[in-house]
Amino acid sequence: MTDTATEEDQSDAQSRRAKGEFVRGVSGFRHAIGDADFAPEPGRYHLFVALNCPWCHRATLARAVLGLDDAITMDVAFPNRTSEDDPAGPNLWEFAPDRIATLTGATLPECTPETGTGAGHRLARDIYRAEGSDEQSLPVLYDKRTHRIVNNESAEILRMFDTNAEALRGGSAPHRLYPDDVALQADIDALNARIYTTINNGAYKAGFSSDQSVYAAAFTAYFDTLADLDTLLSDGRPFLTGDRFTEADLRLFPTLYRHDPVYYLRMKLNGARILDHPHLWRWLCRVHALPGVAGAGSLVHCRQGYFGRSWNGTVPLGPFRPMLYPDAYDHPDLASPIGKNRPDT
Repeated sequence: MTDTATEEDQSDAQSRRAKGEFVRGVSGFRHAIGDADFAPEPGRYHLFVALNCPWCHRATLARAVLGLDDAITMDVAFPNRTSEDDPAGPNLWEFAPDRIATLTGATLPECTPETGTGAGHRLARDIYRAEGSDEQSLPVLYDKRTHRIVNNESAEILRMFDTNAEALRGGSAPHRLYPDDVALQADIDALNARIYTTINNGAYKAGFSSDQSVYAAAFTAYFDTLADLDTLLSDGRPFLTGDRFTEADLRLFPTLYRHDPVYYLRMKLNGARILDHPHLWRWLCRVHALPGVAGAGSLVHCRQGYFGRSWNGTVPLGPFRPMLYPDAYDHPDLASPIGKNRPDT
């Protein structure tokens, strides 16, 4: 049975793709820190990520908020993949710190060479090929001791970081994202399932499916969920499940962080801004202000990565109103006091 909080149902995937639907594939490496071969030890594990990727953003957020920056090393790929004229072929994640971003006209200081394997690979694909796999996705959690890929499913990576945070840190962790409270876990699980289906993956259904009816259904489900989450937060709770920041908040954040400056246009999700959902906007600002969160992502990488792959490769310079992003996330008061939360249907 498919875990709808983690991955998409693959039933009849080939024919669905042929009809124009975006269907996300399933990650192939599903080991876990804590398995017999992968003991939770400080300094042993490494992340390969791209900061424009929302699935990678989950992992970088968990690493940051759980205080694992020193315990888990990390490499960052350039936000645009290789082009048609690359000797290795197009559409490959590349570790290229000297590559120039068209948005800034300069290199991106967050980008790194590949340092996790000891082989200095240029392409993420080559990390997989060393294990006989033809996958090429990010994020990748890698074991530097055994030179093996542990996992490339972001939902599982962030959960294992949480479960093993104290052992990985070599000391106490700030707090749990998925606490040992059965009732709270049930709330988190229910939120995760809906958020994954309609928001996280739903944004891609809207933006990358070429079938109008698939797009329309994804668009409606996305904004229905935003409206419901705005209502959930209207009782004054600071986070989705109440007083504490949990895995559900972490998994929602990467998509909403991208919505106004990127997804509103690139994913054709122009029904409303997060700014038009006042309780969600204040939640977004509240999460962005948590220690480590702002530094775990980059809207420069997001804008370069999403728009740099569009048909002409140019990157929009806005939005400028009400102010530049991510500066806007420092201003919860910008939220519209009266927001129309649902598009007309």
